[in-house]
Order: sequence, then structure tokens, then C-alpha cells
Amino acid sequence: MDLDIELPLALGMLGGLFALVFAFYKSRWILSLDVENEKLRKIGGYVAKGAMAFLFREYKVLVPFVIGAATLLLLGNKGVLRWEAVTFAFGAICSAMSGFFGMKIATQANMRTTEAAAKSLNLALKVSFAGGSVMGMSVVGLALCGITGIMYATIHFFGRDPYNFDHQILPILSGFALGASCIALFARVGGGIYTKAADVGADLVGKVEAGIPEDDPRNPATIADNVGDNVGDVAGMGADLYESFVASVLGCMILGLAANTDDIIKLRLALLPLVLAAAGAVASAIGIQCVRVKEGGSPQGALNKGSLIASVLAALFSYPIFYGALKGHTFNDGANANQLFWCTVVGVSAGTLIGALTEYFTGTNKAPVNAIVKACETGAATTLITGMGVGMISTALPVITMGAAILLSYNLAGLFGVAIATVGLQLTLGIQLAVDAFGPVADNAGGLAEMAELPPHVRATTDKLDAVGNTTAAIGKGFAIGSAALTSVVLFAAFKEEVGIQSIEITDPKVLVGLLLGGMVPYLFSSMCMMSVGRAAFAMVEEVRRQFRTIPGLMQGTAEPDYGRCVDISTTAALKEMILPGLLAILSPATVGFLGGVQMLMGFLAGVTASGVALAIFMSNTGGAWDNAKKTIESGVGGGKGSDAHKASVVGDTVGDPFKDTAGPSLNILIKLMGVMSVVIAPMLKLFWGL
Repeated sequence: MDLDIELPLALGMLGGLFALVFAFYKSRWILSLDVENEKLRKIGGYVAKGAMAFLFREYKVLVPFVIGAATLLLLGNKGVLRWEAVTFAFGAICSAMSGFFGMKIATQANMRTTEAAAKSLNLALKVSFAGGSVMGMSVVGLALCGITGIMYATIHFFGRDPYNFDHQILPILSGFALGASCIALFARVGGGIYTKAADVGADLVGKVEAGIPEDDPRNPATIADNVGDNVGDVAGMGADLYESFVASVLGCMILGLAANTDDIIKLRLALLPLVLAAAGAVASAIGIQCVRVKEGGSPQGALNKGSLIASVLAALFSYPIFYGALKGHTFNDGANANQLFWCTVVGVSAGTLIGALTEYFTGTNKAPVNAIVKACETGAATTLITGMGVGMISTALPVITMGAAILLSYNLAGLFGVAIATVGLQLTLGIQLAVDAFGPVADNAGGLAEMAELPPHVRATTDKLDAVGNTTAAIGKGFAIGSAALTSVVLFAAFKEEVGIQSIEITDPKVLVGLLLGGMVPYLFSSMCMMSVGRAAFAMVEEVRRQFRTIPGLMQGTAEPDYGRCVDISTTAALKEMILPGLLAILSPATVGFLGGVQMLMGFLAGVTASGVALAIFMSNTGGAWDNAKKTIESGVGGGKGSDAHKASVVGDTVGDPFKDTAGPSLNILIKLMGVMSVVIAPMLKLFWGL
């Protein structure tokens, strides 16, 4: 038994299985809870049915794409590279499964959270957070089992030489990462278009035109809106961070093999992220179990406590892993286990700081949001101007934080140090994603309480969780952006190693053209997403108006709306509109690489990363700040519900919806997908250009 290979693979697989068993345990506990209120069970069933129907229709659309892309990889490669086609399909399946499991349980946890809210705040938090934890731990488990399973099969069933890792195993893993990235992009874009079409339709016609409350059962778009929370913020976010996790592990492996040391240590460095991720899964599970709140206590404090415990444990677990892997050896001119430990600390700290900055710029009772609230008093124009100003200034400190993390980790251990910092940022992905996915479960619970006409104290309890969920959603988006930025840097370095280029000359005309093209693509991509939401929302608005106009007794509450028609409109629009942005992201790296050359592609990747990271932060924070400004006014500030300030805030929130839930989050996947795609086609580019 070769411990340099077998032990890391065994630990990685055990960590993945542990995460999946933990997710299964949580899901069984949730499903064991009864929903006693018949009306709640009926309306919750509408949401669950609509969410799963969308997911199945989305996967039916994506199956031909996966088959076609796998066929191209099979025909376009030779020898070992042909296995990329198989692992591409496997990566796509695992990514789809992570979204399926997470959303299946989230749509069951929402109605049970509503039922629990009638009993206590702690029980409601426990149920909603358990729903989120199924998503988080499923993502970690499927990613670890997928990667280690492919490596084990490659070595033991197909006889690949693990000591020729970079030529015989890494190309196969690249296909797995590409499959995960492609599905993640379509899940994020499609889910974002779905949820915002429904949300915009529900708000503009219901709250602004008809003057009825949010989640009012008379509004035909309410079920579609609640479905959208799940397909966008549960399945979409899960696929996003699944892809980020897989891509960062792949990039870390490539840079580990490129380290300046002997072959044995190179192999140990390449396998380090598997063991680290397994330790992170255990730390996340412990943190999840520590989340509880007393009646009248702070749910936000409980979530922060669990996240902090997981982060500290993950950092502590990492040191013996580094020490055991290196055993006193050094690499990259003197880097050792101590430096790798500090790289992990840098990554964890960067993620925490980016989350805190996101909370400041988007949180209620903070100066940026209060400035927007004040601007709402003078109309929609000043609301939009102030919100965009807040979003623009919010890009500065997170970008500086990312830059500092890159420089610190590079000075500690070279490019491999940057890769370890990136993996470190995602070590507690299980609980980070659980905290994020808890938000839409709590939001749905409040909507279900309103539609089922439960007592006011139930909605009061779910509103406490929902308010925390808005903050955790914003922090989750900040975490995802930070993760995407560092992952894209690692993938950029990995691509450079794969094509064998030591440096690029920024004054080279091809590099400059690549930079300009890369800087433009995030704006083109965002435009496609925004306009898709606009077209889908137009159809939704027309349908809601039609139902209010033509269904007798609807406004009086004596007739039931046609919820299914609105769900179908969002579903059809999302599936149709997600294709073009997805193809842009997938095809542009290959087009630039084969037509313009490797140097132009490297400039292109740098431009996409620099432009995409800043634009993603701007859009996510702008939308989040507008959203919480509206909620602040709805709480009674500045005139409260129905005031002119409230109407202006609804306009801001409506504009911000596709910013923060469609285009902004999708940019995370755009920049990572282009990096993964470049790594996958690197061997073809070397042959094509004779490098």
C-alpha cells in the first residue's frame, strides 16, 4: 500500500461519505416532522411541486447539451484525454444531484419551519437551518466522493501511473470540473431568471398597482415567487459553490505538481486539498450542531457562533495535515508546513472579512442602506442614484482584501500558497452554504404563513428568521464572489503551467486585445441576463394583470388564482433565456484560444477576472442594499408601507432583483468556467500552436 497515494484518497472518500451521511441524517429528521395544518400542507405542496417540475424540465433541456459536449470531447481527444468525455458527464451529473438533493429538502423544510414557528423560535431556526445544511453537506460530499472516486478508478481500474499524475490523471479530472462548471452556470442563470421574473411580476402588479401585501394569496405570482427562491438561491447557489470547490481543488493539484521540489513531495502537495476538504467537512458538521438560539435570542448570533466554531476547528485541523504531508520537507525555496498553515488562515480570514464587508454595505441599520432609505423620500430617481453609488464604493475594500490575500499567501508559499488560501477559504463550505441556503427556507416559511393565514405571531417569528436570512444571503454572495476571485487566479496560474508559458508581455498587442475582450465579456453576459429577466418579467406582469382583470372575486379573496400558469411562464422563460448566456461563457475561451493564440487567451482570462469580480460585487451589493432599504421602510421608517418613499424603494428593489439574484451571482461562475475551460483545452492548444 502506497501511503502517499492511498491514504489521502481514503481520507478524502471518508470525508465525502461522512458529509453525505450527515446530510441524509438531517433530511430524515426534517421529513419525520409532521405538517398538521392542511392548508399549509396544500400550499407548501404547490411550492415543492413547482420547484421540482422546474428542475426536471431544466435537466431535460441540459441532457442533450451534456451528451453533445461529451461527444465533442471524445472525438476531439486522443488516448487518455478521451476519458475527459466520461468525467465531464459524471461532473455534470454530480452537480445536478447536488441541486436536486438540496432543493428537494428545502421545499419540505419550508412548511415545517412555518409549523415550528408556531411553537418556538429555536425550533423554527433548527428546522430551517437543517434544511440548509442538507444542501451544504451534499455539495461537499458529492464533490469529494466524485473527485476521489475518479482518481481511485483511474489508478486501480485503468492502471494509470499516479507518479505521472499531471499527464495521466489531471486531464481526466479536468473533464469532471468542466462538467460541474457547465451545469452550475445554467443552474445559476436559469434559476436567476426564473426567480426574478416571478418576483418582479409579483411586486410590480401586486404591491405597487393592486396595493396588496407581499405573499398575499390573491396574487397569482406568489407561488412562482416562492418556487423561485428555491431554484435560484438553493439549487443555483449550491451548484455555484460546488463548481467553485471542484475548480479550486483542481487548480491546487496542478500548482502542487508544479512546485519546486522532488516528485514525492509534489504528489503529496497535489493530494493535500482532498484531506483538507475532508477535515473541513467534519469541522462544518460540528459547527452545524452548535447552532441553537434561546427564545428571544439572536438567530444571527447563533449562526455566527456556528460558523466561527467551524472556521477555528478547520484551521486547527489543517496544521497536523500539513505537518504529516511534508514531514520536515520544504518546497518553493523554503516553504514548509508552518507557511501552509498561515496560508489557510489567510484564506479563512479573507472569506470572513469579505462577508463582514458585504454585511456592512447591504445590512439594515447600516449607513449605506440608511442613505438609500433617505433618498427614497425624494423619489425613484434618487433611490437608484444613491443605490448605484453605494454599490460602486462597495467594490473597493473587498477587492483590496482579495489582493492582500493573494500577496500574503504568495509571499508565504508561492502560487501553491495562493491555491491553499483558496481551498482554505472554502474549508467550511458545508456550514457556509448551510447558512446561505437557510435564508430562502426562512423566506418561504414566512410566505407560507401569510398564504395559509396563520396567526400573526407565526409570521412574526418567521420574519425574525427572514431578516437574518437576507443578511446571510448577502454574506453568502460575498463569500461566493471572494471564492470565485481566488479560484480564478489559481486557474489562471494552472493554465499557464499547463501550456508551459513562463510569462506574458502586457504590451504584446495580442495580450492587450485579449484584456479588452475579457473586460467586455462580463458586461455582455450581464446584459443578456438582465434583458432576459426583463422579457420574462413582462410576460409575468401581463399574466398577473390578466388574472386580476378576468377572474371574478379574485381581489375579494373569494376565488383562487391560477398559480400554475405563472409557474409555467417563469419556467418556460428561464429555460429559453438561459441558453445564449451559457453558450457565450462556454465558447468564448475556445474561440479566443484557437483564433488568437495562447497569449491572447491569457490576456482574455485576466480581463474577465478583473472586470467580472468588480462587476459581480457591484451588482450583488447594489441589489442587496436596495432590498434592505425597502424592508427598512416597510418596518415603519420614512412613512412606512404605502408611502411615496415605499413606492420608490419598491422600484429600487425591483431593479436590484436581477442585479443581485441573476447577473451578479452568475458572474462568479462565468469567470471560473472560463478558467476551467482553458485548462481543459490547454493540451489541444499546445498541439494546435506547436508549443
